[in-house]
Amino acid sequence: MTQPFDERGKELRELFFETTQELLQTLNDDSLKLEQSPGNQEIVRSIRRTVHTIKGDAAAAGFRELSELAHTLEDALTLESVSKSVSLAEIGFAAADVFGAMISAYQTEGALPETAVVKALVQKLTSEPNKASQATTKESVPGRAELTWTEYETLSAETLRAEGKKVFHIVAHIDPLCAMPIAARQLVTNAIASFAQILGVRPESGASVEVRRIDLLVATSQSDKLLISRCEIPTVIKAVECVDFGGPGQKNTPAAQGAAPEPAHHDVSERHVVAPQAPKHDAARSTTSDTLLRVDSERIDNVLNLVGELIIGKSMLQQVGQEFGARFPKDPLRARLSDAMAFQARVLNDLQRSVMKIRMVPVEQLFRRFPRIVRDTAQRCGKEVILELSGQDTDLDKVLLDAIAEPLAHIVRNAISHGIESAAQRTTAGKPATGKLMLNAYHQANQLIVEVSDDGSGVDAEKVKVKAVKVGVISAAESERMTQQEIVDLVFRPGFSTADEVTEVSGRGVGLDVVREVLHRLKGTVELETDRGTGTKFRLRLPLTLAIIKALLFRIESRLYAIPLNTVAEIARARESDLHRVDTWEVLQLRGEVLPLMRLGETPAEDTKHSQKKIFVLVINFGGRKWGLIVDALESEEELVIKALDDQTIATDLVSGASILGDGRVVLIMNLGAVVGRFTTSARDGVPAGLFHGRTAQNMTEARQ
Repeated sequence: MTQPFDERGKELRELFFETTQELLQTLNDDSLKLEQSPGNQEIVRSIRRTVHTIKGDAAAAGFRELSELAHTLEDALTLESVSKSVSLAEIGFAAADVFGAMISAYQTEGALPETAVVKALVQKLTSEPNKASQATTKESVPGRAELTWTEYETLSAETLRAEGKKVFHIVAHIDPLCAMPIAARQLVTNAIASFAQILGVRPESGASVEVRRIDLLVATSQSDKLLISRCEIPTVIKAVECVDFGGPGQKNTPAAQGAAPEPAHHDVSERHVVAPQAPKHDAARSTTSDTLLRVDSERIDNVLNLVGELIIGKSMLQQVGQEFGARFPKDPLRARLSDAMAFQARVLNDLQRSVMKIRMVPVEQLFRRFPRIVRDTAQRCGKEVILELSGQDTDLDKVLLDAIAEPLAHIVRNAISHGIESAAQRTTAGKPATGKLMLNAYHQANQLIVEVSDDGSGVDAEKVKVKAVKVGVISAAESERMTQQEIVDLVFRPGFSTADEVTEVSGRGVGLDVVREVLHRLKGTVELETDRGTGTKFRLRLPLTLAIIKALLFRIESRLYAIPLNTVAEIARARESDLHRVDTWEVLQLRGEVLPLMRLGETPAEDTKHSQKKIFVLVINFGGRKWGLIVDALESEEELVIKALDDQTIATDLVSGASILGDGRVVLIMNLGAVVGRFTTSARDGVPAGLFHGRTAQNMTEARQ
């Protein structure tokens, strides 16, 4: 059943918003390349093709202002423009920014941004006469006015012809008595869209002139007779012509009303094409795009949720199987049940991995944004910076990729404004005048590591300490007890900044604390390594997925909790008498290393009975340090499906989610970032340990009831 027009329009706009982001990124990439290679005509043509695509897509989606602005820019981007005084790269950057702002305004139904900057640059670009005819290909058809196809349309036609497709120029004459000539264009394109690839349409969408003839340039594997029959719409189209489009230098013979065309010779060796050949990878890209399927992320999330429910069901079956085996150890059905559950587990694991891979995208999609960010930030700061990227093929969950985009951008800007010195300072220090910023991504165990490093001045711990005491972040007494790393980590405190003055880029004290907060919310961490005078490295650690994790289950005061298994370095056994107190910290000496401990339950009484009580200590790697978590008993290792908890269910940041076990029990998943942060703050303030005391689990139980 055909969808209502407004519903189709909504889907078209959503597709436009999605695909245009990639086009804007391509526009930024090409502008950066053109800035490095001024006068490169192939890059200019690529920019023109991108702008042309944005123009057409915007017109199809009904965004007239964007389409008209792109049309104006496309006309100005002729090959002769390269030699002009105006920087085409600057126009590309300005256009990408304005186009992006207009798209955001369309999405939010807000006011459109000012476009005067782009129009002024275009006006300056076109102030000198130029021969735009060299950038286009004209097709002369007998008995018809001369028609011009753009360079991009001609290139597309040539590429598809080389792939074996037939290319036709279709002319549909609108019936003079047609009551809806404006809709005729859409009706004709819809009629042949399923049989042919439409490369160009005249007049273009949004044209204000009265339409009485429609010209289409199409590529297809079907015959011209089929195309003509499809275009013959009663009461709308009066006559149809179909011409074999031979490209420049070829004679085009009309095939009116289905008449067979005269034989046309398509010897490539005899054809002289003014327009350059399309890049070799375009055909491969076109073939690959045919195999791609755009799916809304919400649908994938729904499938993943169902996989999670299946995993819970698998745990339930395993629990039943164990109880059945214990009750009927000699029953012959026991072995068959075990085999069936093992088979189900293997298939379910494969299904889970497959769905996870659907959600995964290469980090390159994130890294591609940063050359432009680095360029703009370096210019504003008056510095020279080059960017090196590595690990772009590393895969990451799309949800995580979108979530860390802004925190990573802030770290990059921070590295340029705070870390990398000016050219004069670097030369004085014996460094190259141009600073270096590196982005790297790689997998480590079940985590993704993203590193941002620079070869700048590093973090001055003494300056951080003095500033922290001055603004009241810490006291002078506390600063004397803190280690070098603890002092450096103060840059993550809310409202703290080492900048001497507020600029457009930095100095407001808002940023790194938000970065850490976002990473903690994503069950990840951010670490800072610095070497004075050599450079700084930020290391972001993220789980490969947010939905399903391998977890270690344990008990504290009879309550069941879990933490991600990849955070546990080892499990140690100890007695209460082995623990010691240093200031406000409980510590354990483990193989010559002093391990700070976190106790989430009640502190036992100091008597002989309790001093001999055996405990487990989970040695955890978190935030670049090792911590010990005291637990009463270990339960098991499980694959848990994380269920988010709202504020009405549980009112604490110490728990990041919950899961349901096979026997129906609820296990709370600890937020290690919040736990470590709370213990660090409590120890510094002299507050006694013991964060949970069973209250969190009790609140959870009451909420579920």
